[in-house]
Amino acid sequence: MKLSDKQLDMLSIIFAVATAGILVLTIFLTTDRKSSPVLTFTPEQLELIGSADSLMRVLTAEDSLDVEILRRPSDTLSADDIRSGAFKKLSRLMISTVTAPEHDGVGIAGPQVGINKRVVAVQRFDKEGEPFEIYPNIRIEEFYGETVPGDEGCLSVPGKRASVQRYRKIAVSYTDSATLKTVTDTISGFTAVIFQHETDHLDGILYTDKAENVSVICE
Repeated sequence: MKLSDKQLDMLSIIFAVATAGILVLTIFLTTDRKSSPVLTFTPEQLELIGSADSLMRVLTAEDSLDVEILRRPSDTLSADDIRSGAFKKLSRLMISTVTAPEHDGVGIAGPQVGINKRVVAVQRFDKEGEPFEIYPNIRIEEFYGETVPGDEGCLSVPGKRASVQRYRKIAVSYTDSATLKTVTDTISGFTAVIFQHETDHLDGILYTDKAENVSVICE
């Protein structure tokens, strides 16, 4: 059987349309499409952040339920976490909490406000203006020199002070909140001590675990 010219033209059109359809489908399937953010914050953590006004309650070692959180190692923050509104609000809350007159601290870690995520707020005494800064996914990469004893206290261990051996120079890595790239920094002096104290919190360690002695502060 021989097809007519009209039939051949029709088949050519069908073939062209089918080819175009396959091409469009291929492009659709192989092109990266933006998906909804996947947050690793638990519903309880999101509720805690969302319900806070200007301050968050500081957990203490005197409360058995608080201790369960303070002693739990913290999880890494995902890129979606750091980009989220929840993280931005958490960052603001952590700074407002640690700087509140009733606390007047120099650093605070996620677990201290009930959030087991690797994030700390630290006052940078080594920078002009001594600003508070947020460090997601903070880790100490290297210690330099020898340890030196120094007096420490903690918002989560109220009414006590102790002498702790710390390094005076360290190298840290963290995720830059703007670029989401890993950044490294070398920190010296008292600020290095604060970073060590706060990152210990992220591993479930309290400064009293390393203290040479603990004294009660007379009110």
